[in-house]
Order: sequence, then C-alpha cells, then structure tokens
Amino acid sequence: METIVIIVFLAGYLAITLEHNLKIDKLIPALAMMAILWAVIALTHMDVFEVNAELKKLVPTHIDEILLHHLGKTAEILVFLLGAMTIVEIIDYFDGFAAIKGYIKTRSKRKLLWIFSILAFILSAIIDNLTATIVLITILQKVIKDRETRLWFAGLIIINANAGGAWSPIGDVTTTMLWIAGKVEAGSLVMRVLVPSIVCMIVPTVIASRFKVFSGEVEIDENAGGSKSKYGSTMLYLGLGAIVFVPFFKTITHLPPYVGMMLSLAIVATFAEIYSNAKFSISSAINDEHHEAAHHSPVHSALTKIELPSILFFLGILLAVAALESLGILFNYAESLNEAIPQTDIVVMLLGIGSAVIDNVPLVAASIGMFSETGDNPLWHFIAYSAGTGGSMLIIGSAAGVVAMGMEKIDFFWYLKKIAWLAFVGFVSGAVVFIAMRDFIF
Repeated sequence: METIVIIVFLAGYLAITLEHNLKIDKLIPALAMMAILWAVIALTHMDVFEVNAELKKLVPTHIDEILLHHLGKTAEILVFLLGAMTIVEIIDYFDGFAAIKGYIKTRSKRKLLWIFSILAFILSAIIDNLTATIVLITILQKVIKDRETRLWFAGLIIINANAGGAWSPIGDVTTTMLWIAGKVEAGSLVMRVLVPSIVCMIVPTVIASRFKVFSGEVEIDENAGGSKSKYGSTMLYLGLGAIVFVPFFKTITHLPPYVGMMLSLAIVATFAEIYSNAKFSISSAINDEHHEAAHHSPVHSALTKIELPSILFFLGILLAVAALESLGILFNYAESLNEAIPQTDIVVMLLGIGSAVIDNVPLVAASIGMFSETGDNPLWHFIAYSAGTGGSMLIIGSAAGVVAMGMEKIDFFWYLKKIAWLAFVGFVSGAVVFIAMRDFIF
C-alpha cells in the first residue's frame, strides 16, 4: 500500500508543479491529495507512527491521535499567517505603503536599484517576501514607466525579497514553519542566517548594478507619492511594529507565535477602527443598518482580501506531507539519503535548488519529517536559508516570483536567461558564507 500512497503523492505534487500548464489552482490538487492519502491510510488500516527526535525512532500511535496532532501543528501556522495577512491588509486599507513612495526622490537608476533592493530585503523580513514583492512592484510601476527596465528591477526585487525572508522567523512561510515547529529559535536564526542572506542580496545587486540597463536616470512623478489617508504613515509603522513584536512576545511568554500575532492584530485593529470611525457591532449579522456600517470597517475589509486560497493550499500540502511522515516514509527516506550522500550540506543545497523547481513549502515540511536533529541545530538554519533563497533561481520557484510574474507578465524564459544566473551566484555565495561561519565562528 505504501506504493499507492507514494503514487498519489507524486501525482498531486506533479499537478501542483504544473499549475500554470493545467490552469488549475494548486490548492485543488493539494486538498485532494491530502484527503485521498489519509483515506487510503484509514481504509487499509496502515500503521501510523510519530517520529521521536530524541530517540531517533518511530513510535506507534493511533490514526485519530496522529491526525489531531498534525492538524494542531498545521493550525498554528495557518492562524499565524491569517493574523499577519490581516494586519498587512489593514495597513493597505489606509494606503500605508504609499508612504514608502514618498521617500524615493532620486532619479538615478543605479541608486533606485539599491533602494528597492534594500527595501525588499528589509520589508520581506517583516511582512514576508510575498507581500513585500507586491508592495514594491506596485510602487515600481508608479516610479518607472519603461517596462523593459521594470522587468530588471522586478527580477532583483524577487532575489532580494527571498534573501530577506530567509533570516527572519516571520519573513517566509518556510522559516515560520521551522520556527513554530521548534526547529529554530528567532535569535539564533537571525544570528546565523542574517550575514549569508546579506551576501545573497549584495552579490547579485553589485553585479547587476554594472549592467547598462541600470545606467542613466528615470523620470520621477513627484505627485505620485504619498498616502491618500492622513493615518497612512501611522498605520504603516504601527502594523510593522506589531508584527516585529511577535517574536519578542514568544521569547518572553514562551507561548506559541500565533498567540502573539493575535494580540498584535487586536491592537492594530483597535486603532484601525478608531481611525476609520466605523461603528462595529456584534449584532451586525441581524441588524441591516449596523451591517452596512460594519461593511466599511477596515478589519472587515481586510478579512475579505486575505489570500484564503493560499491558506487552504498550506492546509492541504502540510497534512499531505504529514501523512508520509506518519507512515515513516520520510524518516526511512532520510536514512537512505544520508547513506547515499553522507555530506548533509550537499543534501541541503540540493533541497535549495529543488525549491526552484517545486514549491519550497512541501520541501521544508518534508525535511522536518526527514531529519531528526534537535531544535536549533545548524542543519535547520541551513535549510531555512537554502529553501528561502533557492527558489529565486526560477520565476516559478517562489511565491514572490509567481506574484511578480503575474503583476509584470514576466516571461519564464526571459527570467531564466537574464536573472536565474544572478540568483544562483547569490545563493551559492551565501551558502559558502553560512558554512564558513558555522565551521569557524559558531
């Protein structure tokens, strides 16, 4: 029966990878794959196990218990992401991100490249690389009129947003997964991965800044900047500060990160309601007049705009990978892989390169089930770096790349020819720095 399980998983995985060719949203095969896998396990009464990291062995358990265990771990990630997405949408409701445009005054393309690169690196560490890419390309479209030039800027934004997300526990879904799973601590993740991520950002940007396309000046529309709301800047700083507060809350209270994110959301939502002067009522579902008023609530508006398809995709893929983990398939595969390739660094770098071809979320989910190293082991930090930055090598290799592809209609082969090698050079440079720091400093 394990063969059937693997076939179902590979078929679902293939459908996710070929999302654009099949014209089917990836959440559909993810959810179908998850349901079918657990149904096969239940109907055929296959033995399920829990991986004991300390004893490095599989412990038999009951299907109800193991499924509830995995659902709880998955729900922690999903609730955390829902809170972060809602805060970002509340900031956008007040046009807070437009305040960033007001700070861009230079006309030099080379200086603009560095400004957008640094902004991508910093913003992605706070509001995640996907959202940072959306925000910066939106600003980019207002700043640079020439599409060909914009494509180059977008390519570097993808590389730098992914690099920025790799060193922050809230910068990328994969690092968030590792953080919530207890595989990495926020402080040590920053300490070990920040410098390699900076190298991964600087090397491609330095190389690209010498290209002819980044020479000369652009025309800046001075009237295009600024927020339409007088509370835009306030909500921007409040929202970003609230998200950054979450790791500190976890460190102080030792509670799961989603608890701190819910507190941050409550604080941001409170100020949003005060600033919008919207009258919110719990009875809005009954009273039509109240319902009309609540419709203009920034919180309600934000909740209607969050990416629920992404949430459902994560639900499907994480529980599907959990099925393989519960059967012991990932654990046994990891042992075989370690025997075939004793050098773990090569395995992790291959994982990073693989994340450019297939989604890094299931790859990291699989690695959590594959490796039994204790929490905060350098292996997990290297996985966070590789999975986070490796996806930049293909336009479809990361969420940032996919959204940029949609916003700017970037051609797959144009990116492969012009940007992929820059991403690869940055990825390898950062990996070399990480290994050197691990072996000679930490």
